[in-house]
Amino acid sequence: MRDGINMARNGIPSVCLITEEFWPQAEFVAASVGMPDIPMVRLPHPVAGTGEARIAAIADSIADEILDRFAA
Repeated sequence: MRDGINMARNGIPSVCLITEEFWPQAEFVAASVGMPDIPMVRLPHPVAGTGEARIAAIADSIADEILDRFAA
C-alpha cells in the first residue's frame, strides 16, 4: 500500500493489490495519507503460499480490473 502511495505521489501510475483480509487497513492508510481514491484491486486471501497455479488463476481473474484502474 505505501509503495503504491509513494509511487503515485511521485507521478508514477500505480494500482495497489490488496487481499480481502487487509482491505479495511488499506482504506484506512489511503485515507490517513490523504489519498482515499488511490486505485486498489481486491484479491482473495491468502495469496502467498497457495501455489503457482492458484496465483496464476488469481492473476488471470484480476488482470482486466488492474488495466481498468490504470485507464481510469
